[in-house]
Amino acid sequence: MQKALSFVGIVVSALLLLVFGLDLAVGIPFKGANTIMSISFIISSAILGYLSWTTLREQV
Repeated sequence: MQKALSFVGIVVSALLLLVFGLDLAVGIPFKGANTIMSISFIISSAILGYLSWTTLREQV
């Protein structure tokens, strides 16, 4: 169960990084409404991905 939750965290962080990275670069999903919010979500998704990755490595 712990490994599955780690994989879910990695997938969610990748999706958030993709959506808000596209918003920042091209403005597709939200038409670039708020740049600071996009940057903060990208940073948060990177932190979530790192924490999920280190937790997954500890489980093995």
